[in-house]
Amino acid sequence: MGIPRCGLLWPRKMTMLNSSSVTIAICLVALTPSSLFAQSPASAPGKPATAAVLGMITGIEKTLNAVAEEMPGDKYDFAPTEGSFRGVRNFGRQLKHAAAVQHLVAATILGERVTADMADERGPDSVRTKAEVQQYVKESFAALRRAAATIDDANAFVTFKGPFGEGTRIGLIVTALSHSWNHYGQVVPYLRMNGIIPPRTQ
Repeated sequence: MGIPRCGLLWPRKMTMLNSSSVTIAICLVALTPSSLFAQSPASAPGKPATAAVLGMITGIEKTLNAVAEEMPGDKYDFAPTEGSFRGVRNFGRQLKHAAAVQHLVAATILGERVTADMADERGPDSVRTKAEVQQYVKESFAALRRAAATIDDANAFVTFKGPFGEGTRIGLIVTALSHSWNHYGQVVPYLRMNGIIPPRTQ
């Protein structure tokens, strides 16, 4: 799989992303509105790499939490069944999958234990209700923020062995965020199929 070069070192083996998703990830930094990168001076003093990553996290965090809140609890098991949608994850599992990848990336950067439900990108089986899924998603963003806080200009682009092969700390977080944007795009039609207009967050 050819991976465009854009200043970041990207995983050589990626089990969760196709080449289109990788391209999205590479362009994410350039295309994200500057307002999403805005951080108060106290958020990451003297650490521009951390501030940039925190800004990117803020954008998808607000958006994913909004769709999670908008979907009624009794629709979390909804999944389209016709046409090209056959066999896709239901709404709750889509969110759990995105959050599991974020937990996986955060644990890798922080040197914490990677659980089986992170490694296979599904999230805990015990997380089922709307409130439980929302909490799991929120915890995944908190974990990403803790991981981002460890990134500085000295280690941001240092390569190390990650869950998808060799990569960098910045590369891992941007990969996780582009993956979450990808799944946000997948669940938006789920809302519309249930007569719900996706919330505006920008």
